Amino acid sequence: MSKRRTPRWALVLVWIGALLVVGSGGAVAAMKATVSSATRTVTKQNLLGSVRKAPEREHVSVTGAKNILLVGVDTRKNQDPSALTRSDSIILLHIPASHDAGYMVSLPRDSYVSIPKYDNGAVPYPGGKAKINAAFAFGSRGLTGPKALSGGFELLALTVKKLTGITPDAGAIIDFEGFADVVKVLGKVCMYVDETTKSVHKGRNNKTGEPAVPYKLNTDGTIRHKISGTTPNTYKKGNHCFNPTEALDFVRQRDLLENGDYDYGRQRHQQQFLRALMKQAVDDGLSSPQKLPGLLQAIGRTMTVDDGGIPLEDWVFAMREVKPDELVTLKTNDGEFHSDEIPGIGSVEILTELSLQMLKAVRNDDLAAFIRSHPEVVAQT
Repeated sequence: MSKRRTPRWALVLVWIGALLVVGSGGAVAAMKATVSSATRTVTKQNLLGSVRKAPEREHVSVTGAKNILLVGVDTRKNQDPSALTRSDSIILLHIPASHDAGYMVSLPRDSYVSIPKYDNGAVPYPGGKAKINAAFAFGSRGLTGPKALSGGFELLALTVKKLTGITPDAGAIIDFEGFADVVKVLGKVCMYVDETTKSVHKGRNNKTGEPAVPYKLNTDGTIRHKISGTTPNTYKKGNHCFNPTEALDFVRQRDLLENGDYDYGRQRHQQQFLRALMKQAVDDGLSSPQKLPGLLQAIGRTMTVDDGGIPLEDWVFAMREVKPDELVTLKTNDGEFHSDEIPGIGSVEILTELSLQMLKAVRNDDLAAFIRSHPEVVAQT
């Protein structure tokens, strides 16, 4: 049985990414001023809807374990605003009650789950079983703009709650088309590329040297055929510094990975790039008064945030000990595709018993103990 290779954006500009940047050291007074600047660039919106735990409050002490639902979408320029948008990455960011660590658990976008009944006021969804990334699409059907984002996110949050028993404390939508702007402010992002990666999206014409698309793709993003007379961009194994265009292209690749590990290989690369990006944002952004304002604005423009009724400044203060390059990324299904064929839906992913146990540990704030017993779930990034 062949693997269905569908997009997964596991690279997350964590919605608190800007907050982690400004919260990674520095005097409290300076941090408050920077946080105020950062939060002005973030679009705030009620995404959780009926899932939201608390009403808006002026200032609160953030106590206890927190789970933040992060949803990545990869909209393209000139995309039809009425077209269905599926979530390309679904990540639970778990902060234990000690607030001194952070864990990212990716939910495979092809996971076969029960999606609850939902009425978004335009096109009701009767409920049923489907891939988890379809929940965002079903929740946003018939809507456009901010309403579509709210409807899609709420149904996805309800689906995650039904699957895991976890009620998100906050959430965010990340639009990765704006991701290249963050790299543009930094100038470049450098990292070790662990396997040679060819691009299906960008290349050059062999005769003219001009940019050219090297492959014809199917509607699901898989390769139809190579376009003659072109050479794809190739990111060779080893140290590499990415410019904005290369960065966005690299983290989108899955079909031509050297090791043939497709979506999970792309997920690993995105996690590795996230670490490199966040570390460089801290190292370069905080130390450069010229770069910092533009950096915070670029990060803020990529995000639509529901703070769960807790002001962003209070999130910053509570999680100031969580360093961006120390986030622990965890693998579901041991980084392998566990598929089944469902009539009318196609190839889907089935979460293993170990993955379900890991999600239970997230719900019970017992993840550190679970990792000690099952170190193999930690991704090598």
